[in-house]
Order: sequence, then structure tokens, then C-alpha cells
Amino acid sequence: MTLMNRRALLAAGAAATFTAASAPALSPALAKTVMQAAPERAAVIAAMKRATRFMTDEAAVEGGYVWNVLPDFSRRWGELEASPTMIWVQPPGTATVGHLYLDAYHATGDEQFYQAAKSAADALVRGQHPAGGWNYVIDTAGEESLKRWYATYGKNAWRMEEFHRYYGNATFDDAGTAEASQLLLRIYLEKRERKYRAPLDKAIQFVLDAQYANGGWPQRFPFVQGGGVHGHEDYTPYITFNDDVAGENLEFLLYAWHGLAVNGRGDARVLDAIQRGMDIFVKTQQPQPQPAWGLQHFPDTLKPAGARTIEPQAFATHATGTNIRSMLGFYRLTGDRKFIARLPEALDWLDQVKTPQNLIAPGRTHPTFILEGSNTPVYIHRRGSNITNGQYYADTNPNNLIVHYGSFRSVDTAALRREYEELAAQSPAEVSRNSPLKARAGSLKLPKYFTLQDVDVWDMSSDARRLAKPAPGRAAELVAGLNARGYWPSPLTTTSNPYIGEAPAAVTGGEYQTTRVGDLWDTSPYNTDYPVECVSTQVFIRNMGELIEALEG
Repeated sequence: MTLMNRRALLAAGAAATFTAASAPALSPALAKTVMQAAPERAAVIAAMKRATRFMTDEAAVEGGYVWNVLPDFSRRWGELEASPTMIWVQPPGTATVGHLYLDAYHATGDEQFYQAAKSAADALVRGQHPAGGWNYVIDTAGEESLKRWYATYGKNAWRMEEFHRYYGNATFDDAGTAEASQLLLRIYLEKRERKYRAPLDKAIQFVLDAQYANGGWPQRFPFVQGGGVHGHEDYTPYITFNDDVAGENLEFLLYAWHGLAVNGRGDARVLDAIQRGMDIFVKTQQPQPQPAWGLQHFPDTLKPAGARTIEPQAFATHATGTNIRSMLGFYRLTGDRKFIARLPEALDWLDQVKTPQNLIAPGRTHPTFILEGSNTPVYIHRRGSNITNGQYYADTNPNNLIVHYGSFRSVDTAALRREYEELAAQSPAEVSRNSPLKARAGSLKLPKYFTLQDVDVWDMSSDARRLAKPAPGRAAELVAGLNARGYWPSPLTTTSNPYIGEAPAAVTGGEYQTTRVGDLWDTSPYNTDYPVECVSTQVFIRNMGELIEALEG
């Protein structure tokens, strides 16, 4: 069961680290010496502490973080541009940084890193919804300030429909709630500080309360009245597979079941929720001739549902591939063959709907969306120039597609079929022999590290370190590349238009069909050909992880 996919952001985020050439200039001879030298452990830890001090003392807002900031802090971004008082919950935001600090503490034993992790956890506790989960963002200035941000930057980000409305509740989308919950669990288990137990219990209760009786989870909870945005139905109560919502919740619950067990007994409510959370995958696989899944499903009929206007009511090939892999993981966890009984049907369907040869894009094998009842692929387009006059729509024309949401996906059905055949050939007892779900509650510990790789439940009681180690000389390069202020200079490869007022109804001249951003009123992020220097949270996490690997040696 591969979970925590959003941590892949750390490998492919909005900013990439500058190379050694971006550090202070070194002579060729000195550069060679630096690259060949292995810095002493004390030097590596000193660099880690200095980089952490910059983040906690200068970059943080009341213990929390966004994704990128300019060095003078005049502008800040998460998934959208943030106000000066905002912090981000979505990875790689506040919880991811907190996980990194705990990882650094485990690698060094230095109390500075533990205190930094606590500050991140405290920021999340202050921003925790009363029901127990988290929104994408937290505004330290309060709800009225956050509402103003939603009414300006959020509302005018044309392609970012999840930010067009202030819901006032919490979300499972993009692993924000799951990763924050896991951080609270790790912080509590580290030293059993009582102040973290109550918010941790609230987070667990939130996952339990939000789950439907049939086992599915909605995108947002508690449910709110008032419909959707811009005339579209509110999709957030639908059972959600998009961005591995169910998988993220299952992972957290499994960690909690082991981590909080007492005398070999885990919470029976948690175990029941895990079982029902796996069962919903079986229940929502549709009958022949389309034995597949959508990104969302209606909670009553369990049929595929639409969501954002870029996500029509249809089957989703990439969600189907992800769910197949999840169910293979469920078989390994349980030894119950119901989870793999109909997977060959889904694999055969994926082979049937592959992209026609004349439309295949590099690295893409399948159309994203397939209409229910016809196996007809549909593709996503837009017209207009901003949120006021623009519309997204789907049709059968594979040309002039939007670029910020793929109409084609890569699904390796051959690899999935091989994995299925390998597991199906094993007996239930054999395949689930090392299952963390079948292990005695409390007999397994959380992984030592959470940010060195995409951890999942199979990494329990392990170090969870990278398979590929940093290149020789990388630690020396990182130590040398830390600038005088204590951060690694990074290129801001995405930017956004500042908010300049309500978008006009008139279409602005220009062609925005295939761009990431619309006219000057669109506050959506876009790639820039003119990157400027920034402080990148993602780069900080990745570089610190490589230094941790150097310490582990």
C-alpha cells in the first residue's frame, strides 16, 4: 500500500535548489577540494542548526511556514500567494517542516530540533478546526482576516476552485489533515507531553466522525450549507479518492492503532474504521462493462461523481490505477482475497481504454476521463480570461487542452498486472505474514524518519531512509552553499499576479486556453521564465534530509 503521495512534492515542488554554482563563488581548485571532502559530523550539525535557526527565527510565522518567501519577506506563497499572517498546512508546509525537525532530532539528539518541531506542532494546534481537522491554510490573524483572503486572492485564482469559497471547515484534500495529524502523533509519542494528547485525540475523532457508515471519506468535513461556487454543485461531501484521501486516512489510523495501544490493545473504533475504509474500495468498483473508479463517488448510489469543473462526472484512469495498487496493498494487509477478486476486470478495462496511438503524448498512456456508459474519452478546455468571464468545459476534442490539469495520464498496467499475479499466486497467510495490521497492537513503532522518503505503513519499525543515497561530496556542497543568513538560495520558478481587484466581466485580449494563468486579475500561480531568489521550504527540507543521510553515513 503506497501512501503519503503528496510528499513527492519534496522531489518535484515549486522551487529547485540552486547548484553549487549558486553558492558563494569558489575557485576551481577550492571547489574540487570542497566536493571531495567529507565534512566532520560537527560541521554538518552546525550547518543544520544554522539553517534551522533561520527558519524558526526569521521565516516562520508563529511557528508555521508557507512554501516560498522572498528574502526580504515582501511576498510569500503557499499554493497561492499568502498574506503576511498566513501559514500553510498542505505539504510541504508547516507539518512537513515539523516532521523534518523531528527527523533531525532523531539524527542528532539536539534539543534545538525538538523545540523547533514543537513550535510547528503548536502552530497547527492553534489552527486546528474545533472538529479536529485542518484547512489548507491557517491565518494567525484570525478568521476575519482569512475570509478577506478568500474573498480576494482565493476567489480570483481562476483555476484553483478549491480556494474560491471560504467553507469554514476542514479538508482531507492534499494530505494536509493527515500529515498534521501524524505530526501530532509523533510529537506526543516522542516524550508523551500531555498537552499534545487532547489535540491528537481530536484529530483521530475527526477522521472517525467524517467517515461514512459505508467506509468512504468526503473531501471536507463538517458539511456546510450553501452549495458550491460559481453556480456549480458543491462536490466536497462526495466520497473522495482523489489525492489518496482514503489512503492517507488509513495510514494515520494504522499509526495511531499501534502508537497509542495500551498493553497490546488498540482502539477498536480505529480498527473498525480501517476495515470499513478498505471495504469502500470494493463497494465503489463499478460493475461490468466498466469495472473502474472515479475521482469521487456519490455517497448514496456509489456511482462516479463530478467535482471541480475540470473534473467531470466520469471514470478516471489514474484513480483506477491508484485504487488497484491500494487494493493490492489491502490484500497484503489482510490476506482477504475480496480485495483482488475483481482487479483483473479493472486491468482489462484500462487496456481497453488506452489512448489511441495517434494521440499518445510522451510518457502518457491513457485519457484521464472516460464517460460512464460509453468508454468515450473527454478532454478539458477553457475559454475566457479570468474567473468572472471564464469557463472550463469538457468535450471529445483532444486539441487545445489546458496545461495545468492533464487530460492524459500514465498508468503502467503491465506493472500492475505483474504485481497482481505475484500476489494472487500467494496464499492469504503467506501474503499477509508481515502485515502491520495483523501484528499485535503496539508491537510496531512509527518510522524513525518521515521526510527522507514517501513513508507508508510498511516502513513501521524501520529507519525509512532513502534507497538512493546522496552523491559523494553532497554534504560538503550543502554546508558550503548555506549563505551568510542561514538559508540555501533557491530560484522561485513559480510566481503569481498580485490581487488588484475584482476581475472584470469583459474578456481581456490574449489567448488563455493553454496557459496556467489568465489575465492580470487572475491570482493563480504560473511558471516564470524570470526566476528570482527565494527561500524555499521544500529545498530546506530536502537539503536537511541529505545532511541527515550524511550523518547516518
